[in-house]
Amino acid sequence: MTYKIAVLPGDGIGPEITAQAVRMLEALRSDGLNIEFEQALIGGAAYRAHGEPLPESTLALAKASDAVLFGSVGDFSLDTLPRHLRPEQAILGIRKALNLFANFRPAVVYPELADASSMRPEVVAGMDILIVRELTGDIYFGQPRGVRECPDGPFKGQREGFDTMRYAEGEVRRIAHVAFQAAQKRGKKLCSVDKANVLETTQFWRDVVTDVAKEYPDVALSHMYVDNCAMQLLKDPKQFDVIVTGNLFGDILSDEASMLTGSIGMLPSASLNESNFGLYEPIHGSAPDIAGKDLANPMATVLSAAMMLRYTFGLEEYAARIERAVQAVLANGPRTGDIWREGKERTGTSGMGDALLKALAAQ
Repeated sequence: MTYKIAVLPGDGIGPEITAQAVRMLEALRSDGLNIEFEQALIGGAAYRAHGEPLPESTLALAKASDAVLFGSVGDFSLDTLPRHLRPEQAILGIRKALNLFANFRPAVVYPELADASSMRPEVVAGMDILIVRELTGDIYFGQPRGVRECPDGPFKGQREGFDTMRYAEGEVRRIAHVAFQAAQKRGKKLCSVDKANVLETTQFWRDVVTDVAKEYPDVALSHMYVDNCAMQLLKDPKQFDVIVTGNLFGDILSDEASMLTGSIGMLPSASLNESNFGLYEPIHGSAPDIAGKDLANPMATVLSAAMMLRYTFGLEEYAARIERAVQAVLANGPRTGDIWREGKERTGTSGMGDALLKALAAQ
């Protein structure tokens, strides 16, 4: 079988980092991995070429492919555009169009990077958390939303902005099942994060997750308010195994967890639908300040490619080979600036790609 991958490099450092992930996947061809690539524009790059951040041709390519390898979107020079034309709308649009409702964000502290974290090494050493974030609902997509004249209260008559937080039962049930099944394959602990003491939407979330838990008696379910979870991630992150939460809270908590690892440049992600079709991307964004300077760490994108091989294609051995190459380079190879320390060779994006390819070939 030949797997078709849509490569959407996007903006900023996106083209540089996706190029290194493609190199790694191409290197596996000699060992029997049948893959082909097709590239398209998205985000600011697509707006400049086509006048919209998510052209129909790009979305059609994604739908015709077996998986998507995504770089990043974001271009500060386009921030004055109407919201629907801004680069970031492309990633929201493609998630919705492809029904990519389950976002997996692992946060792992590699032994070689424990001292790179902003936290004390003994607090984070050995940390291995999976955050499962619901990705297509919540306040990011809820309607109605907009700007209007305030209809009541002490500011009646003034302009106000408003958004709607909402979750249907089916939305909560499907992400809960994904999270419980992920926990079954790990440490069998699931923490559901909400703000049930304030928000009706998240009390409903808690009730539904509790009901789904009856189908997974082997998984220990706990609940935690989002503000406490944010604190506990800093105080004792190793207490967590799998965290499941909504779109808004998941966006914030996953970025917080990422910084415990030492560098946001190390963290991959997978966004999946019900058939395990996935979009795979690093979580770090477009980083326009270092774009085109051969400085970005491509490891998060390379690890995203490994997640693609595992979750969408079911090719565990190929995924493990890429992960072993990353671990080998961390142990004995050069480092990009975000993870560099005294005594280590410093390299750039392409140099890190070279080192990863060498480690892959040495297996």
